[in-house]
Amino acid sequence: MKIVIIGGTGLIGSKTVERLRNKGHEVFAASPNGGVNTITGEGLAEVLAGAQTVIDLANSPSFEDKAVLEFFETSGRNLLAAEKVAGVKHHIALSIVGAERLPDSGYMRAKTAQEKLIRSSGIPYTIVHSTQFFEFLGGIAQSGTVGDITTVPSAYFQPIASNDVADIMTDVALSPPLNGVIEIAGPEPIRMSELVARFLKATNDPRKVTADPHARYFGTLLDDRSLVPSDHPRIGTTRFEDWFSHASLHG
Repeated sequence: MKIVIIGGTGLIGSKTVERLRNKGHEVFAASPNGGVNTITGEGLAEVLAGAQTVIDLANSPSFEDKAVLEFFETSGRNLLAAEKVAGVKHHIALSIVGAERLPDSGYMRAKTAQEKLIRSSGIPYTIVHSTQFFEFLGGIAQSGTVGDITTVPSAYFQPIASNDVADIMTDVALSPPLNGVIEIAGPEPIRMSELVARFLKATNDPRKVTADPHARYFGTLLDDRSLVPSDHPRIGTTRFEDWFSHASLHG
């Protein structure tokens, strides 16, 4: 089967490409550097010719509210239009657990707009809502750092290892479209501030963590339900300690 992965050179994309190729599929890792640009439309018709499945993992280069919305709407419209012409049978997109619950975040609004385009496209689809990746912990710490203190939301989240995300994206690519959403999450809910503190300690980082229920995440306030999945997510098996012991550290 021919599968095109938009954003196929990124963290999740590169791992998913490898898994699907190992299963014998014809997989194209599409990216602007490789001549496929969902914003301009460059290369889309060529790479999608004969493709049965498309996985959209593209991410905006800017997280500024207006720029990120324009990215996901423009990219989504161009990609879905090209897929219709090419006769693609399954569109898969990776989104975020809780995106629809956090309209104060420009990034979450943009992801919700992307999902709306997918649902109205007429192309069979599966949307995968994932929790945050363990690989983001360094970035979360950095975003809240002033001096030697990092202020982090104290809300619960349920992070997942990127390898588990790629395993599930591979399964979804080889399954029929759901025309709906599945949620995926790591093995256990934990307070964001607590896990960032464990991460910093494990990396011998001297910064201290201040847990703050009013600290913002991507511009929005969180409560204990904001970023955790509902009742029946698919659960990744990798726990933080196992991820950390095998990770080449990302931050």
